[in-house]
Amino acid sequence: MVILYQLERTWGIPNLSHFCCKTETYLRMADIKYAVKATLPLFAPKGKVPYIEDGDLKLADSRFIVRHLKTQYKDLDEDLTPAESALSLAMQRLLEEHLFWATMYSRWQYTDANWQVNKKAIFSVLPPVIRDVAAIYYRRRIQRQILGHGTGRHNAEEVFELGMQDIDALSACLGGKKYFLGDKPTSLDASAFGFLINTFGCPIESPLKEHGLTKDNLRNYIERIKLQYYSDLGAA
Repeated sequence: MVILYQLERTWGIPNLSHFCCKTETYLRMADIKYAVKATLPLFAPKGKVPYIEDGDLKLADSRFIVRHLKTQYKDLDEDLTPAESALSLAMQRLLEEHLFWATMYSRWQYTDANWQVNKKAIFSVLPPVIRDVAAIYYRRRIQRQILGHGTGRHNAEEVFELGMQDIDALSACLGGKKYFLGDKPTSLDASAFGFLINTFGCPIESPLKEHGLTKDNLRNYIERIKLQYYSDLGAA
């Protein structure tokens, strides 16, 4: 059985980590048996979650995890045409390499109120003696990453303007379809759900979230997937 290591579940969503949520959603969409163990990034390979154990294999990074799940269990993308596969890759890059950083900016840098919500959700599991030290260390580390990516070199209005363009593109791509590429879920949907629910469905406030909530098709998409694949989430 696959063991998925990820952050503690909180906020009433599958996971506050976009990539953990993506990975667990793929497991559920593909109907792969798994168990969850909560951990923090400082205890993880490559210093980040999620990671999995599958027999003797220990594997980090959601992209490599999904590739392994496709090869060893079920490939949700097996029926895609080359053009659909290319679109899937491009949209996942938009989600994971661009929209992600706007949401990280909103959590770790935008307002102190957002930071306090984020800090409590992630670090409250640690003993008080190291909680604040760990939080300060990781906040500075992630702010450096946001700066290095380029997002942190913009002001807030510019950051969210770029993120809104991503939301608009996702809404246009989904249109009136049940899933991004038709009537069946694919790896793009696992990624899109993980990132969209971490933009619209968490208690982190920003103009990006406000804009996203105006997109009825994306809000309905999130709710459909949550109801279908996370019926156990009500008490989370």
